[in-house]
Amino acid sequence: MSNVSIVGSGYVGLVTGAGLAEIGHDVVCVDLDQSRVDAINQGQVPFHEPGLAELLGRHSGKRLHATTDLRSAIHQSNITFIAVGTPSRSDGSIDLSQVLAAAQGIGEAIRTSTKQHIVLTKSTVVPGTTQESIVPALEKASGKRVGKGFQVGVNPEFLTEGSAVSDFLQPDRIVIGAFDDQVAKEIRELYAPLGDIPAVLTKPGTAELIKYASNTLLATMISFSNEMANLAEELDGVDIVDVMEGVHNSRYLTSSGSKAAITGFLEAGCGFGGSCLPKDTRALVALGRHLGIETPLLSAVLEVNQHRAERVLRILRRHIPELSSRTVLVLGLSFKPDTDDVRESPAIPIVERLLTDGAHVLVHDPMVGVGSMPSSWQGHVEHRSDLKSALKEAEAVILVTKWDEYRHLPETLAEIGHSPVIIDSRRFLSADSSPDYDGIGR
Repeated sequence: MSNVSIVGSGYVGLVTGAGLAEIGHDVVCVDLDQSRVDAINQGQVPFHEPGLAELLGRHSGKRLHATTDLRSAIHQSNITFIAVGTPSRSDGSIDLSQVLAAAQGIGEAIRTSTKQHIVLTKSTVVPGTTQESIVPALEKASGKRVGKGFQVGVNPEFLTEGSAVSDFLQPDRIVIGAFDDQVAKEIRELYAPLGDIPAVLTKPGTAELIKYASNTLLATMISFSNEMANLAEELDGVDIVDVMEGVHNSRYLTSSGSKAAITGFLEAGCGFGGSCLPKDTRALVALGRHLGIETPLLSAVLEVNQHRAERVLRILRRHIPELSSRTVLVLGLSFKPDTDDVRESPAIPIVERLLTDGAHVLVHDPMVGVGSMPSSWQGHVEHRSDLKSALKEAEAVILVTKWDEYRHLPETLAEIGHSPVIIDSRRFLSADSSPDYDGIGR
């Protein structure tokens, strides 16, 4: 078993740390936020992720610890993951400041260490970043050369918020990009307790691009489905749900009668959001621009996604042409169910367009509280914790996030004796569930 340190304890870092502890490794998570460090050491989850609380409950204070002391964590470990954020800049390129700060701190700790160390990039970075930016930062700070005193590799994550724990413990693949075969072997052994998982052993730049290719494929499938929905809305008697069901049953998307998980991205809706798909698609477009390569397909994926909120409001206006002073309830603020993450949530542009049209906007989410709403909404958007009371006030309801409790929306409305217009931007409910139902792709 290995001693592992992880720089960054967000969704990726903490799930990775808890998962590695679960399979027998000793892990220390490093974070600048003392309150987060304290929470982890007390077995408290700093964000909502199904299954993570159970892992922390089993391993915090035992095989899993957290600290703000990066040097100590590096000296206690032989493998370090960089798992910090790489947010978008205004031009779509990624901001490497957190990654480079982590690399500098790791390098300074390696300078005073006498043992060999492996540094792995788990943060999502564009191809060439590890070789061209992270390695030089490590070498400068450590006074050592890669291959002499430390080794470097790339090990991208494929964790989906809402199912990240099971994604880690039951992975479909492990991608390892390394300059050295011995590094690849050691990282493969790190994951060996997970079983015989397909492993892609390649070069660092290739591993970095695999991550982006994987995410932008999913984004492309979503925008493709939404473009089909736009067509369906203009064709008499055509419903996108039926169209995509026909697509899902293709022999290329089924195995032994079961639909492939990827069909979940071949569904029309109000667009993709979250911390990965929008950012990663923009980053590849920016990389192409930097390289002098046009990426018209990926640019179109982003363009289709940008228009989804307006498509939702277009459907609403079929029922309520003038939205000024009308009360509209938006159901769901998180970008997907089973997470409290609101980063680039499709709900945000929908709410902002409603506000522009002068609507009185109410919002409800079972996990996202008022403190996570954009500051610009203060005084303009009312957050409601009680779903029934919010429904009673609403003249229209826009369903944005597929939380399970919204599945019973028609029954709840029948119970309270109220019939607002239902605009289903995810096609989560049955089209015949309410006489006042409408949705995208119809």
